[in-house]
Parts: sequence; structure tokens; C-alpha cells
Amino acid sequence: MKYYLLFISFCITFFAQAQEEVKPLQLSGVVLSGDSIPRPIPFAHVYNEKVSRGTMTDSEGFFSFAVLPGDTVTFSCIGFQKEYLGIPDTLNLTAYLARIQMKRDTTLLEEVTLYPWPTRDRFKEAFLATNITTTANDIAMRNLASQALKDRAAAMGISPEEAQDMSINIQNQDIYNFGRYSNQANGGTAILGALSNPLAWHQLFQSFK
Repeated sequence: MKYYLLFISFCITFFAQAQEEVKPLQLSGVVLSGDSIPRPIPFAHVYNEKVSRGTMTDSEGFFSFAVLPGDTVTFSCIGFQKEYLGIPDTLNLTAYLARIQMKRDTTLLEEVTLYPWPTRDRFKEAFLATNITTTANDIAMRNLASQALKDRAAAMGISPEEAQDMSINIQNQDIYNFGRYSNQANGGTAILGALSNPLAWHQLFQSFK
């Protein structure tokens, strides 16, 4: 019984001395990029997995927090590969300075096209409501097309009156298309329906009598 008590006392004394020997130390340092010209990495994560405790670097890349000898500290940041720092278990210091350099980690992403419409239905609504304005260039191109037809008609021996009729027909066709497809021409469909209505033509002829 005496030896048993002595053994217990020895174990308690040994573990007490061991706990007194393991003292925390202040780990401080700076986290830099591994470029040819190192730059501070702000707001990088500094994490001690053994005790589930950590900190972050400041805007200049500096950090400082308490660790124990034998701990492993992980440094991570978006766009960089993780770095690890092992604290030697033989240190008998109250402070430890470290300079950490992190290599860039490039991740290639697939091409993505962004649209301002969240759904296909919203895109369809926006597309149908699109207001296509007629520019001065569009008017000039139409006039040039009409003039080109007149020149062709003259080369084919068509009289000026016939050429004028062709030009009028072209303009009427443009008005017809405008009435069918333009959002601004609200009466285009009504006019088209009236022209194709036999009853409307009958009423027109009756009005001439």
C-alpha cells in the first residue's frame, strides 16, 4: 500500500511538471503572396485545428494569436493554395515569428453568359415589348433601295410613270410591313383585316353610287 501511494504521488508530480513545462507562446507574423514581388494577403484565415481556434490577417497581412508547441497552423485564402506551419515541440520561447508565403491557385471556370432576365418567360416578354426605332440610316437605306430600283427600271426601258408606280408599291409594302410588325402601329392589324374583308369592299363601292 505504501509503494502504491508513492507511485501515485510520483505520477501526479510528473504530470504536473509536464503541464508546467508546456506553456503557450504568441505566434505572430505576416502572410505574403508567393509572387516575384510579394504582396500582403489581407483577411487570410489562420487556423489551429488542434484546438479549433484561429484568427484572420489584417489589411496588411499581419496576424497574432496564442499556440502551443507541437501545434500545426493552417493558412488559407481564396485564390491561394493552403500552407501549413508546424510549431516545434522543443521551443522554450514566449513568442514565435513567422513569414508565410502562399502560392496562387488558379481555377479555370467554364464560360458563363449572363442575361438580365431571370427566366425564359421574362425574356419573351421583354423581347416582344422591344421598341425598335427607325434611324436616319434606315431611312437612307430605304431611299437608296428605291432609287436603285428606279435606275434598274430605266435601264430596262420602263417609263417614268411605271417606275413611279413601282416606287409607290415599295413604299406601300413598307407601310404594310410596318403595320404588321411594328409595336407602335396599333392599327396595322385592323387596316390589314379591313382590306381583306369583302363586306368592307362592298360598302366602299356602294358609297360611290
